[in-house]
Amino acid sequence: MKTIEDEDVLRGFGQRLRDELEETTRRIEDSKDHRAPVELDQQSVGRLSRMDSIQQQAMAQDITRRRQQRTIAIERALSRIRAGEYGYCADCGEPILVRRLEVDPTFERCVRCAP
Repeated sequence: MKTIEDEDVLRGFGQRLRDELEETTRRIEDSKDHRAPVELDQQSVGRLSRMDSIQQQAMAQDITRRRQQRTIAIERALSRIRAGEYGYCADCGEPILVRRLEVDPTFERCVRCAP
């Protein structure tokens, strides 16, 4: 059974987190144009098109907000790896099951302590 004390397991999670951080950061940057203010020039765009543009902008801003939150969670997990605290519950200190971390490597709590 794999445990978080296994160096290969820990290295694998570290690489997975770095890859996801790079991808998430790239996606935030790529979506910059979709979050730009919507032009309200009534001569060139109809009312429904403007409403659609505003809705798309709001969705892009929400997606970016979620990506930024994910970036913070990833950076926290990488910080815990550097500190030697990764894979241990932030509340009780017990090891978090590798299977749980495989679902989401940013989890900070074991199943018993998770909200």
